[in-house]
Amino acid sequence: MSNEHDFSVHALGACSISSPIILSTLRGDALPNYVGDEDFVRYEVEAREGAQDAIERKSLFQKAGPRSHIYFAPSHVHAGIVTCGGLCPGINDVIRAIVRCLWFRYGVRRITGIRYGYRGFLPEYNLGIRPLDPEAVDEIHKVGGTFLGSSRGGGERTADIVDAIERLNLNILFTIGGDGTQKGALAIAEEIERRNLKIATVGIPKTIDNDLLYVDKTFGFETAVSRAAEAVSAAHVEAHSAMNGIGLVKLMGRESGFIAVHTVLAVHDANFVLIPEVPFDLDGPNGFLRHLEDRVLRRSHAVVVVAEGAGQEFAQGEGGTDASGNAKLGDIGTLLRDRILAHFKKKGLDATVKYIDPSYMIRSSPATPTDSVYCERLGNNAAHAAMAGKTKLLIGMVNREFVHIPIKAAVSRRNFVNTEGSLWRDAVDATQQPFAMVNPR
Repeated sequence: MSNEHDFSVHALGACSISSPIILSTLRGDALPNYVGDEDFVRYEVEAREGAQDAIERKSLFQKAGPRSHIYFAPSHVHAGIVTCGGLCPGINDVIRAIVRCLWFRYGVRRITGIRYGYRGFLPEYNLGIRPLDPEAVDEIHKVGGTFLGSSRGGGERTADIVDAIERLNLNILFTIGGDGTQKGALAIAEEIERRNLKIATVGIPKTIDNDLLYVDKTFGFETAVSRAAEAVSAAHVEAHSAMNGIGLVKLMGRESGFIAVHTVLAVHDANFVLIPEVPFDLDGPNGFLRHLEDRVLRRSHAVVVVAEGAGQEFAQGEGGTDASGNAKLGDIGTLLRDRILAHFKKKGLDATVKYIDPSYMIRSSPATPTDSVYCERLGNNAAHAAMAGKTKLLIGMVNREFVHIPIKAAVSRRNFVNTEGSLWRDAVDATQQPFAMVNPR
């Protein structure tokens, strides 16, 4: 078992208040049970015969769920919810689940929405707050985007944010956002700890790229693949209907190509998938353009799926970072479009390129039913963790169980497509592209 990270969970103190949620304490009575702090989930489930399999406590994830005793008295709780970063399907579903669980299951009556991300805490923006109750959030899961508004940046203003949290008299802060948001949440939690405040910080990771370390999947990912599949199918129709037609679709995936890989497996219409984890050459005898040309000459059409972070050595980015701390990428989609057209023109071949970038249509979509179910359960488990005084953690699914993941471990690095694993192998089988499109050096 890898001991790269310590999965021990931080808590504000002992849980001495009986939970208002009445569940069974017995196993085998066919009734829902409480979850105990002694219930854990293994991360690494693969094993080799004869290998040592010693398991340390810090190498196990604590199971999420309602505890029989909680830290906060519900009538005293003031909870805040903030959504940060780019849009992602399912944000409203998570907000709704948190509010309804706090209200109906715990009896919490003060729930506040912070508007437009971390900037909503900063006084110079004067954004105000939004009181939340079940009626306010009842229908929000039916639309995309975020009911509370979002923005990038502001999370680095840690001291100012904690000042605002104190002024609002919050006991719990739920942070819905990606890598940058959760790094900001960790800094906020550490500043809260330095001030000896008893405020729980619980994150629900929002990264459409599915690149959060340890978790099986992040919310919005299944919806993204579903919507991306529609774009790739459209590109295939366009390509198939034109002489030497080429459909080119750029999908999300700054550093990890999970959406692109899952989409080509779902659709079966793509002939090439280019992702950040796999380098490729454009020109030369084993370059992408040569293989694309061979495919078009052989079948008269082709479909190419590229993740936005792929081939950045060819695309000239703006340089620097955006407000969330992400590197500003070059547009690999338009670059490929132009290079493909130039290549076929140089070869004296007619070619038609249909370029599709559905990114914002995907990001703004409402969640699909399976994603909506996942978001509901993430929000419920976040509420349970917070009421039990857990802090500096995220809620995620590991090996099909909801668990508490320390933020420090989750944001230590990103998750990437394993190019030696079965997922990438299956994607290459689906496209029939070469495993490597790199010229001999």
